[in-house]
Amino acid sequence: MTVTAANQALIAQFREAPAPLLAVLHAFHDRDGFISEAALRAIAVGLRIPLAELFGTLTFYHHFAREAPGKDAPRVCTGPVCRLKGGLDILDALKSEGATPMPCAGRCDDCVPVLKGDDVFTGRSADALAVHATPLPPPNPGTHEECIFAEIREPERKTLAGYRRTGGYEGLTHAVTTFPTEVIATLKDSQLAGRGGAGFPTGAKWESVLNAPGEPKTVVCNADEGEPGCFKDRVILDYAPHAVIEGMTLAAYATGATRGFIYLRYEYPQTLKTLERAITAAETAGLLGENILGEGFDFHIYIRRGAGAYVCGEEGSLLNSLEGKHPFPRNRPPYPVTHGFENLPTAVNNVETLAAAAQILRHGAAWYQNLSYDTDLAGTKIISLSGDIQRPGNYEVPFGLPLKTLLYDWAGGPGMGRSIQAITSAGLSGGFIAGADLDITIDEPSFQKVGAMLGAAGIMVFDDTRDMLEVARNAMEFFAEESCGKCFPCRIGTQRLTEMLNGDANRALIQEIGEVMKATSACGLGTAAPNITESLMRYFPETLR
Repeated sequence: MTVTAANQALIAQFREAPAPLLAVLHAFHDRDGFISEAALRAIAVGLRIPLAELFGTLTFYHHFAREAPGKDAPRVCTGPVCRLKGGLDILDALKSEGATPMPCAGRCDDCVPVLKGDDVFTGRSADALAVHATPLPPPNPGTHEECIFAEIREPERKTLAGYRRTGGYEGLTHAVTTFPTEVIATLKDSQLAGRGGAGFPTGAKWESVLNAPGEPKTVVCNADEGEPGCFKDRVILDYAPHAVIEGMTLAAYATGATRGFIYLRYEYPQTLKTLERAITAAETAGLLGENILGEGFDFHIYIRRGAGAYVCGEEGSLLNSLEGKHPFPRNRPPYPVTHGFENLPTAVNNVETLAAAAQILRHGAAWYQNLSYDTDLAGTKIISLSGDIQRPGNYEVPFGLPLKTLLYDWAGGPGMGRSIQAITSAGLSGGFIAGADLDITIDEPSFQKVGAMLGAAGIMVFDDTRDMLEVARNAMEFFAEESCGKCFPCRIGTQRLTEMLNGDANRALIQEIGEVMKATSACGLGTAAPNITESLMRYFPETLR
């Protein structure tokens, strides 16, 4: 077969599939190790996308290589935690192999990740790299009851048999014998809110999709998890993939959706294989696909991998990426619940949210409400904890738990003889928290009172040996690099703030730029980035000349 014929055959495999572009790009990237100009031209013709538009989309993503050694060259994490744990030294040691840096790869609990092809290695030096395996959550350190992690440590829970042995698919089995409105009522009564950061009520979102005109409707699982310091979705997908599949299927039944997508971040190649096996097993068992559980209900799930773009964690950017467009954020309104994938009603939910929904439909709304320590908030939150802490990992905490209980009692505090200088909140997006403000509880209102946000709940710890100006500078460089460039305030603002953290800092101008960015940026990246500089000036004013 000629190269041209082989290219055409590869494109033909996906041309009629939903959201074909990402699937086609990955197919070429996997086959050749990079996407050549000839391949790009063939894709443009085969999918009827203007070549210039396709080139702009392709080059927006970090991980699509355009020349050898391409995919086989090592990519070394230089995120906020890994750069302090040996990432820069590993990058330098692997330069002869064509190594390149990559932003936080979602393994802050097991530094330093290095991607080579579809393999993931971790280690603190280049000669100590070993095949990576996702760590299980630490044993429940408290007396509280968990929701998502309740059975996740059970053997073989990633398999269908293991999941069903611990009550998996009981919620779905009951739900399909009721009305969709009853499923939504249970979610609304539970007060489950989105766990990806925005905190929108899940039941209300599903109800909006159910009532919106237009077919087919879609459920999208946002598994892009690109926020530095966040790695909670990975442990759920690796050890409880069926919980997410069950949650998506419940969402489909409640909303009338017939198709679903898991948008999985590129840096999780092992998770891709786990999800593929889980989807096949669910389909074989009649829990997914056609005529689910014999109730005449059809729902299909497709996996689409991202390729390294932080902004694709924003739902508008994610939907544009799925549709094969340049992944800019969308203007809102309209919202995805009425104008989502292909401009049709779409429920976009985070991994943690969907896994919690499956447990709620199994145990009931009152059970979920009572998991919290805070009478005004329901349920739990998974915290990804990393950095200068003795026991990093994912912890499922009840809302209202004192932050210091997590940091010191559960995670062991900083290293011997060290003290905690600051933490970040919401990954990087919430900025820093330090000093007396660490005496708060873990919930969104408490974090907001100290000028931060809980958001996606990645917490990175920095002890008293760290240069906080350097940490802030690296954080702002990340935001500047990941800005999509669509809106002027973010595109220019992140660059100017980076410059001022690299030189003479004009505090009044830093404040003014931040205020403009927060008021006028098109998406959360531009509104969150100034939290870094504002919190640096608040807690560490002496670092700025």
